[in-house]
Amino acid sequence: MSEDEKNPTTEAVVAEDRQLDDAFVMHTYGRLPVEFVSGHGATLVDAAGREYIDLLGGIGCSSLGHAHPAVVDALREQAGKLWQTSNYFYAENRGELAASLSALLSTTTDEGGHEMGSTGTHWKTFFANSGAEANEGAIKLARRWGEVKLGGADIIVTARQSFHGRTLATLAATGQDKFHRSFRPLPEGFVTVSLNDIYALRERVERGGICAIMLECVQGEGGVWNANYDYLRDVRELCTEKGILLICDEVQTGFYRCGSPFCYQRSGIEPDVVAMAKGIADGFPMGAVAARAEVADLMAPGDHGSTFGGNPLACAVGLACVTTLVDEEMGEHVLSVGRHLRHRLTAMDHVTEVRGHGLMRGVQLDVPIATRVVEECLAEGLVLNHIGDFILRLLPPLVITCAEVDEACDRLAALINRLA
Repeated sequence: MSEDEKNPTTEAVVAEDRQLDDAFVMHTYGRLPVEFVSGHGATLVDAAGREYIDLLGGIGCSSLGHAHPAVVDALREQAGKLWQTSNYFYAENRGELAASLSALLSTTTDEGGHEMGSTGTHWKTFFANSGAEANEGAIKLARRWGEVKLGGADIIVTARQSFHGRTLATLAATGQDKFHRSFRPLPEGFVTVSLNDIYALRERVERGGICAIMLECVQGEGGVWNANYDYLRDVRELCTEKGILLICDEVQTGFYRCGSPFCYQRSGIEPDVVAMAKGIADGFPMGAVAARAEVADLMAPGDHGSTFGGNPLACAVGLACVTTLVDEEMGEHVLSVGRHLRHRLTAMDHVTEVRGHGLMRGVQLDVPIATRVVEECLAEGLVLNHIGDFILRLLPPLVITCAEVDEACDRLAALINRLA
């Protein structure tokens, strides 16, 4: 055996990883040509040792950044004790995490995202493994509410350009036809109306059969489109008037991504059901759906379940993440750095609009180069995302600093000008 065979180069190892991935992993993602092997804060490091400023955060999952000590310590400690026992038994940290979520969900803020107080609402949580599963749980809660409280109403209204997941039910809830192709027939019981059009929404509700309205406060996969505060307040009023549930899909916007603990709080409303995932455990696989006690108590043993959901390992990591986010007052940091990011992005040539809140930003370009920007950003040491050819999406770890934002924006602005 040669020395090269005994000590394969980094390039050879990466090449083998890519070959194996291409041969044995389903091609459901168009992968970019880089393999990350480590990270710290808002920095990623590839197999060759090159560093990148992370503006994607694992698609909005890295709330505390990469390898945060609090999360690493919790993971190591729990991994050495117990991983899985099933939901037939009590689990360490699960109740404490649910109580922390109840407090976080009840927080009130002003329109700027600054915390003010609490509604005191009692929330109960079901733990799952992903955002799609969290939304599936929300759908089941809505259908149970319609059965028990509304005489069998079973239709859920969602918004056009929304995205709620890739299971069949959450695809049906998603208001984008491109995700539906090849997968019909989809489950029935979903209708869509335009976001921010309260008149269209009220007209559909008046026709009857509605058990819930399900909305993202910022449509992430749809292009980072904000739901207007007045619209959200009108929707809450409509739901209260008609006795139907308001579901907020906070999978991408939750856990201080938009500055406030949850994005709905910026409009001064409180929904009946909230789906969450991504930032709840700093990227460790975890999802959750929470409901006001009146709604949650309609579910009985056997009505819903998850083998892995809320296991001791996930709950230990989730509790460490949520506790650290609160203790480090992450919301104020996100609001400050988010304003700076918006300012830097708005000042760039060929940028016509910057949408979103906090550290969830959509950058509208006036030239169709978003795909190329994302691809060529890798050579500039930047990681970000695009939605179509005109929109860049930025979801950096919440711990990113203004200095890192400046460095990233200098590189990004130069690249956009070169490609435009």
